[in-house]
Amino acid sequence: MHAPQKPAAILPVDTRAALDAAIEQVNTLVLGKRREVRLAFTALLAGGHLLVEDLPGLGKTTLARALAATLGLEFQRMQFTADLLPSDILGVSVYDQNDRGFRFHPGPVFTQLLLADEINRAPPRTQSALLEAMAEQQVSVDGVSHRLPAPFFVIATQNPVDLSGTFPLPDSQMDRFLLRLSMGYPDAEAERAMLAGRDRRLMINETMPRLGADDVLALQRAVDGVHASDALLDYVQRLLVESRRHAGVRVGLSPRAGLALLRGARAHALLLGRAHALPDDVQALFASVAAHRLVADAEGDRRDALAASILGAVAVD
Repeated sequence: MHAPQKPAAILPVDTRAALDAAIEQVNTLVLGKRREVRLAFTALLAGGHLLVEDLPGLGKTTLARALAATLGLEFQRMQFTADLLPSDILGVSVYDQNDRGFRFHPGPVFTQLLLADEINRAPPRTQSALLEAMAEQQVSVDGVSHRLPAPFFVIATQNPVDLSGTFPLPDSQMDRFLLRLSMGYPDAEAERAMLAGRDRRLMINETMPRLGADDVLALQRAVDGVHASDALLDYVQRLLVESRRHAGVRVGLSPRAGLALLRGARAHALLLGRAHALPDDVQALFASVAAHRLVADAEGDRRDALAASILGAVAVD
């Protein structure tokens, strides 16, 4: 009896070439951040959302604009402030005298790539307005649900919580982000190229799309075909278990975090041209998937260090 054929995720040659060209184009716009660009593509192809936490001026907005321009996606930037209301994001129903009824006016969330800039400068009530949109790809206003465009990808930027005027994101909101990353300062070569080169905003404005919305949706569907072996599932499950009993961790990873890690590993494998996910994919993503979801015993403990410690405590069979 023949063993069942493993699912494959081999992209057509032209699609593979277009994806590689798109990644390379974003790398020419966001200099010296190849790992961060790859993680952003991973989050998008996995159907998740991305949280970028860092100091102002390190390229968070450039990354979002470069992705939107390269992928041909509708783009909206929403600046979060202390006085922002949920209706400013979602939209509002306004009475129309001609129709003698309420008409919904969609807010900026009705786009394909939403940049939620400095999300933690808005109060919790406004932050939570994005929860349904990120989880269900729809928003509900006055008891009526409205579907969002597809694909729908949120890149939220967050200032470090020790800066003034910030409201820490609640754990339920953090859990909606598939990946969290920091941009960090560029290396000397990349910084010199930026100083000597053209304005990145002008370059992005002149950028031609390498892919389109339909291509992104097709790539997201292709991620479903990336094979994950039983051994890989065992490895992911051991990581989840270790996170719940690891020293210094008060709240470990949920099953939803495990699903996010596995989905991200599949997308990461697809980006690297493989039809199967490996432990290497899980390890490459683990800190970015896990750190922002962990709750430490002590307030001063760094979640990134805890994630690294958990990863190091689980062997690959």
